[in-house]
Amino acid sequence: MSVEAVKEYFSRFGLAGRVMEFPVSSATVELAAAAVGVEPARIAKTLSLRRGEDCVLLVTAGDVKIDNHKFRDFFQFKARMLAPDEVLRLTGHAVGGVCPFALPPGTEVYADESLRRFTTVFPACGSGSSAIELTPDELARYADIRQWVDVCRGASSPADSSLSPRAK
Repeated sequence: MSVEAVKEYFSRFGLAGRVMEFPVSSATVELAAAAVGVEPARIAKTLSLRRGEDCVLLVTAGDVKIDNHKFRDFFQFKARMLAPDEVLRLTGHAVGGVCPFALPPGTEVYADESLRRFTTVFPACGSGSSAIELTPDELARYADIRQWVDVCRGASSPADSSLSPRAK
């Protein structure tokens, strides 16, 4: 998949025009935050985790890490990232552009509670130089989030988390 596939996916909802493409890389949390003009915590990173021969996607705030104990308690398997070739094969997106949109049928997507402290967040859109601004509720709807979970640790408390980059 690519940014074009994600735009096509969003066109069903009238949102393709909200997909942002950058002349610079947004393939990491730090690069995405710089490209968008927000603090790294507001980048909604999508983690591709192995579950047997399949994967589960977990969307988290950019400033958190998986808490292995909480993850295992909830999912009943150990959190292990997929290898880059597996990421593309199982999600349709390459590392750096993995997102919770335009996925193969049956791909399970979960969102961590760390995202809910923000008015809007910025997930990637299928390439290492794209993003879209969504509210957490929009993220849940358009990513077909199976469930909100609390499996991360380390969230910061940003002072200006409610403002979009255009409102600053």
